[in-house]
Amino acid sequence: MTERLALLIGSAQPEQAVTPLVHALAARALDAEVEIHFAGPAVRWLVAGVAEAAWPTPAREKSIAAFLDEAAAAGVRFYACGMARAAWVGAEETLRADAGAAGATAFVARTLDPAWRTLVY
Repeated sequence: MTERLALLIGSAQPEQAVTPLVHALAARALDAEVEIHFAGPAVRWLVAGVAEAAWPTPAREKSIAAFLDEAAAAGVRFYACGMARAAWVGAEETLRADAGAAGATAFVARTLDPAWRTLVY
């Protein structure tokens, strides 16, 4: 079994963003190395304050920020696409301190590397 998983999130809809976060947590529970690449409008999840105001279910039991914090605490690494950041993040906005940078080529490289499995959401 491979021990490396890279996920790509492209949705800015909270009900669609929660599933890959749960999958990332499950993979970490199996001791896999996990990274999440945020592309397109999904890069907004990494902007300070955005995920705190988003809830994936009507019951509002856990915000997207809570899922991100849990994933980060479990060792999941976050990467913001540079092109997405330029298009979707304002100059006055800041990203989470734990967000790194990785462009489209980095994720495509993961898909081509046999040591990694990839999922796209």
